[in-house]
Amino acid sequence: MVTDVEHLLAVAGRAREQMPPPGDARYEQYCVALADRLTEAWPTVLTANAADVGRAAATGMGPALLDRLSLGDQHLRALLGLAERTRTALPAVTAPAAGHRAGNGTLVRRVPKPVGVALMIYEARPTVTVEGALLPVATGNVVVLRGGSEIAGTNQALGDAVDKALADAGLPAGAAQIVTDPDRKVVRALLRRHDAVDVLIPRGSPTLIDYCRTSSTIPVIASGGGVNHLYVDRSADLDLAARIALDSKLAEPTACNTLELVLAHAEVAGELVGRLVDAGDGSGEPWLLRVDPRLNASVPAGAAVAELAGTDDGREFLERSVGVRPIAGLDDAVQHIRRFGSGHTEGVVAADQGVVDAFVSRVDAAALVVNGSLRLHDGPTMGLGPELSISTGRLHVRGPVDLSALLTYSWVIDAAGTLRGGSEPA
Repeated sequence: MVTDVEHLLAVAGRAREQMPPPGDARYEQYCVALADRLTEAWPTVLTANAADVGRAAATGMGPALLDRLSLGDQHLRALLGLAERTRTALPAVTAPAAGHRAGNGTLVRRVPKPVGVALMIYEARPTVTVEGALLPVATGNVVVLRGGSEIAGTNQALGDAVDKALADAGLPAGAAQIVTDPDRKVVRALLRRHDAVDVLIPRGSPTLIDYCRTSSTIPVIASGGGVNHLYVDRSADLDLAARIALDSKLAEPTACNTLELVLAHAEVAGELVGRLVDAGDGSGEPWLLRVDPRLNASVPAGAAVAELAGTDDGREFLERSVGVRPIAGLDDAVQHIRRFGSGHTEGVVAADQGVVDAFVSRVDAAALVVNGSLRLHDGPTMGLGPELSISTGRLHVRGPVDLSALLTYSWVIDAAGTLRGGSEPA
């Protein structure tokens, strides 16, 4: 199907004008309706998804990426939970602020407003389609969603459920539009439309993020690019460090908040390799340890490992693997992270509080995790409520892009006849 970008954006513009203000009861109704329609449509969604996965497998896509592409009943349960959490969070997020009295007696307050029309461009993760159709719309925004061509059939089935949920809740048709056209010309055309799109939210690889940043003048909430590190200090509990490293990677090897490389103090790096092998063997699941050649003598006999090459610095493995590189200490860890990190999630394992304090002070990322799994960098886990993505940018929002990040505001000045006059200071 050929996409008419002009028509698509015209529909989005009309929907924006017709959307009720944030906090309207129809948004909570939409959360409920979307859950109901997803449940109803799930057998059809799974059939479409199986066809997408089959085509991707035939092209030689690897197991980890196929897993990211695949849907099951557990994903439906997670999405229904997200819809309910979004519904319950909306009243507090969209409530007007109390305001304050200015010196001239006027009451100054803020009222929430939607950001406007959001364009989400992402890769082959169909759950993002539902997240993108839920959170922005629930806060009064209009959204255009363009996922990877590998999930076009799945997205079409999900889009049908979204359309029905919008109608059920009395929200404008076109408040969420899903583009399944694989032609990259559509993406290029959308990226040029800063006049019709208010915010661009790319989710995926660093290559996708960089392309969106350099190909458009639309303001970007950048999400993705998880080249994340864990510094293990010589003061660390090495058994704890090994458990943290594996928990930071193996459960979700392609997620943006997972670990790629352990930077281990040279005094404990060799011993840590053995602890990692033992911890990994105890997990009972296949994984791969990538070892710096300087640590080969520390690899237990018979352990299956691969060489960690110099070119692996700054790389997302997108598989069930963790690299270990020895370094001289905290200074080297900081320099390595500054050079190769993506500003997403960085962690430290140390018993020495001075090392922890120095790491937190000197390392800059959206989240810094102390003595814990990097996967704790997650909106719901942090008690921040539902999240759309994790932003690595510095402006507007950094870290979890929660419901409040999808709202802006208007200042309301209740003046009651107050005039500025000419005598007050500017």
